[in-house]
Amino acid sequence: MQERQAACRIQVIPLGEAFTERARQLADALGLALVLEAPDFALEVGVEGLRLQQLGPGAPGPVWVDFLEGGAAHRRQFGGGSGQMIAKAAGLQPGVRPRVLDATAGLGQDAFVLATLGCEVDLIERQPIIAALLADGLARAALDGEVGAIVARMRLQQGNAIERMRQWEAVPPQVVYLDPMFPHRDKSALVKKEMRLFRPLVGDDLDAPALLEAALALATHRVTVKRPRKAPPIQGPAPALTLEGKSSRYDIYPKRSLKA
Repeated sequence: MQERQAACRIQVIPLGEAFTERARQLADALGLALVLEAPDFALEVGVEGLRLQQLGPGAPGPVWVDFLEGGAAHRRQFGGGSGQMIAKAAGLQPGVRPRVLDATAGLGQDAFVLATLGCEVDLIERQPIIAALLADGLARAALDGEVGAIVARMRLQQGNAIERMRQWEAVPPQVVYLDPMFPHRDKSALVKKEMRLFRPLVGDDLDAPALLEAALALATHRVTVKRPRKAPPIQGPAPALTLEGKSSRYDIYPKRSLKA
């Protein structure tokens, strides 16, 4: 009996505090694990890689990093090349492919675009689970003949970006790219399932002013900050230039001119 239960991985879950003691007694009697609270998230490991799944009613589907298919592949093939707004905001020009530090890497989409266009990109992600998803996606992409050459230009480290930038020992990046989590309050801002998943894990980047300060101290040529189109700039020095799109904009803090 116990072997069959172990194979099925049965857990005892009380459906309310009134049933906790009875559930505990059953768990002890049957040799099963007692789960007092249902988890909010599941980190799934399978043949398709690492996936983060929110649990409970109305939860969105799983999130994972895939640089080979879907949106990343479409943008790589049809995204507009160096004419994209992010490329202009990061200072890409004919013959100019700056060294970039993406200090708020997330799932790595923006860093992948810059690497696709030829930039060497260092990435920092402070949330360990998100960093694990990104590392898994990079590892799978590295096995692909075409995309592997792109992700070879991407180097990920997990940790606090402010501390990492203040203690930077390698060659300083020419451009530091920031996309801090903005403290949205309206529900329309949480449509994307990545945002719905990450906000409980990451929260708002309330230390964005310190992040910008560290970035300005480290970057040799410019700092580029991605913001929601109607959001205020990060507290601190005013950006010298702004590139505005339909839903987002880039605040640019130049220090030196990028030249070939």
